[in-house]
Amino acid sequence: MTSFQLNEKTAAFLANYKLFEDDVIQRVQLQHRLSLVEAFAIQTGMHVLEIGCGQGDTTVAIADAVGENGFVTAIDIASPDYGAPLTLGQSADRIMNSALGKRISFQFETDFDKFESTALFDMAVLSHCSWYFKRPEDVLHYFKKLRGMTKRLCFAEWDLDFTSMAQRAHFCAASILALYSNFINNDGNIQNLFDKTQIKQLLKQADFQIEKQLVVDATYLQDGQWEKSYANSIRQQFSHALPMIQTLVNSYYELMNTSTGNEQSLNSFILCAH
Repeated sequence: MTSFQLNEKTAAFLANYKLFEDDVIQRVQLQHRLSLVEAFAIQTGMHVLEIGCGQGDTTVAIADAVGENGFVTAIDIASPDYGAPLTLGQSADRIMNSALGKRISFQFETDFDKFESTALFDMAVLSHCSWYFKRPEDVLHYFKKLRGMTKRLCFAEWDLDFTSMAQRAHFCAASILALYSNFINNDGNIQNLFDKTQIKQLLKQADFQIEKQLVVDATYLQDGQWEKSYANSIRQQFSHALPMIQTLVNSYYELMNTSTGNEQSLNSFILCAH
């Protein structure tokens, strides 16, 4: 992680809601999520559906943006016991006990395939959750269902098109973990990698029209180091893969572990569509 400095927007959020004040990791993550939500152009009073809310990092930023008259319906297929260092349930409890709690409904163990709503949402948000999907068809299915449920869709994910060699380790780690999920069954948070070109194509197939795309700085986040550490921890498990796969994986490992001395996370790309 590169040096991190709290900006005014993040400082104001922490002062207003008394969340994450003693949690350095969450403060760093919050700053990025506030930047994403600002790029989404969420307006006060909106009713937003968030899919793949996890521990609520983006949820709280959305809840702040919609204001007292808005609302966030945050769903995740995982159980409340999933996650670390705080589980989803523990994190949700902390958020619900804050001033933002009345603006949010957390629904865990909720499969979007079975989720129904009679109301039309002003916006649906998928933030850093697409790599949990195993197949492009699964992402397309979600987009098609959302086409009838929301006026706008905003999507954020890691940008594989890295522009600095300092981001190469994160790219390699993500690639290794995607291969790991395809050759060694697991429930890790990287099941497949989707780049912005493919996501744009899937949105268009679902009859969405892209209205905005941009890249948001995420170089200061801890995620690249976390993914690198996890990738190194499972290296031995590739010993049973096909020789061709081992050759490819070993190449990624060599690139990943050749440190530049200033490793950074990948940036986030954003796509907004209507």
